[in-house]
Amino acid sequence: MEKEFKIKGLVMDPVNNSPIIILQDAGSDTLLPIWVGIFEANAIALQIEKVDPPRPMTHDLLKSILGHLSVDIDKIVITELRDSTFYALIYLNLAGKTVTVDSRPSDAIALALRTDSPIFVDEDVIAKSRTQSVPPNKEKVTEDLRRWLEDLDVEDLGKYKM
Repeated sequence: MEKEFKIKGLVMDPVNNSPIIILQDAGSDTLLPIWVGIFEANAIALQIEKVDPPRPMTHDLLKSILGHLSVDIDKIVITELRDSTFYALIYLNLAGKTVTVDSRPSDAIALALRTDSPIFVDEDVIAKSRTQSVPPNKEKVTEDLRRWLEDLDVEDLGKYKM
């Protein structure tokens, strides 16, 4: 079963200085942190901040191509969390037929932001994220980082600087 999530913000991991996308369950206070690369975070931050780059970025190009082909994005779903890596699918509507495309969550989220498409997370991912979601250094989450995430204040969200 899937639950709808919204982008709550971008923050920098204070332990390893990596960007984190914070998703929040649309119907509760449940947060889902997803560590992403700096370039992916920049693509998301530009869209959150409504900054138009002078030339189309990759996600803007993909949106344009889909539009010219009359393909809509119905939704994106973060489908799996395996070995501390999140997986996502983009659900495309191609002339009434649903086509799914494998994607990194950061790319799917960047595209969802540009197309106003809903973001969903599989409930198994939410459950696994409590024990498996770790920063990109692939080591166990330190107690300090776990405490920081648990104490994350809404006021801290969106402080990501490009």
